[in-house]
Amino acid sequence: MPGIKSSGEKKLVLISGRAHPQLAIDIAAELGSELIPTDARTFANGEIYARFDESVRGADAFVIQSHTNPINEWLMEQLIMVDALKRASAKRITVVAPFYPYARQDKKGRGREPISARLVADLFKVAGADRIMSVDLHAAQIQGFFDGPVDHLFAMPVLLEHFRVKLDPATLTIVSPDMGRVRVADIWSDKLGAPLAIIHKRRDPLVPNQITVHEIVGEVKGRVCLIVDDLIDTGRTIVQAAEALMAAGATGVVVAATHAVFSPPALDLLQNPAIQEVVVTDTLPIPEDKRFPTLTVLPIAPLLARAIHEVFDEGSVTSMFEGAA
Repeated sequence: MPGIKSSGEKKLVLISGRAHPQLAIDIAAELGSELIPTDARTFANGEIYARFDESVRGADAFVIQSHTNPINEWLMEQLIMVDALKRASAKRITVVAPFYPYARQDKKGRGREPISARLVADLFKVAGADRIMSVDLHAAQIQGFFDGPVDHLFAMPVLLEHFRVKLDPATLTIVSPDMGRVRVADIWSDKLGAPLAIIHKRRDPLVPNQITVHEIVGEVKGRVCLIVDDLIDTGRTIVQAAEALMAAGATGVVVAATHAVFSPPALDLLQNPAIQEVVVTDTLPIPEDKRFPTLTVLPIAPLLARAIHEVFDEGSVTSMFEGAA
């Protein structure tokens, strides 16, 4: 039977939604396990159905789903799978959402706005989730929205390994694309032994996905600039930042981000000559038609698999990151 059994007869069960099955397959391979066969389908009227083909009674179940477009369909599918696990008497249910849905709606910027990230946490709880696991939350405060353990993983070790062998700290500057990313960029700066620069930008709250770069704080002239961010959506923020850095005398710009959302027109914008390389992880599916020559995709499955193993064995997830938190 698929799953891992420990000496105490604990049973690990891995379940995948349909949004990014390859990631779940890769996680299962890392764990030396298999995915539970699942009958998941969408009826003609749009309703979603899910049933597990084997018993999950008493299992420690992990439901893996990447929230890509259409995000609402995949969120609903994961909720339905959690509900099915609860009703099938799973002992503990962990939602594995590498890219947390609605993470950017984490606070009220103006009156009469929702806090949708909190709503999603409530939905997971009501559905029956005991625990949430996610990678690089857009805002750390989302951890407090869920009434239970939240394993907040960091893709930084995966990305750092790539850049350590490619970039020279003597000519490198780490760049935060906005004030909200300064803390993360500062950790990158410490890890790579490179100075930090910050781009001050202004975003019009009435116009989505549009920003204006104002000024660069820090030395970038004659240096290779590494922009670090949690996600790339349309790519406008990244491209404007890269162009501003090149205009300020940077010799090159490289981009690192965890989540490749890549909403149109990201593919066109990111192939801007100001950007030498874009490095992301595969927390979200990146099909061939969303890839381009300067894109590098790093696997996130080993990180998620290790975290799942630590949770299953009652180990420490925090110890995986050694100060990256």
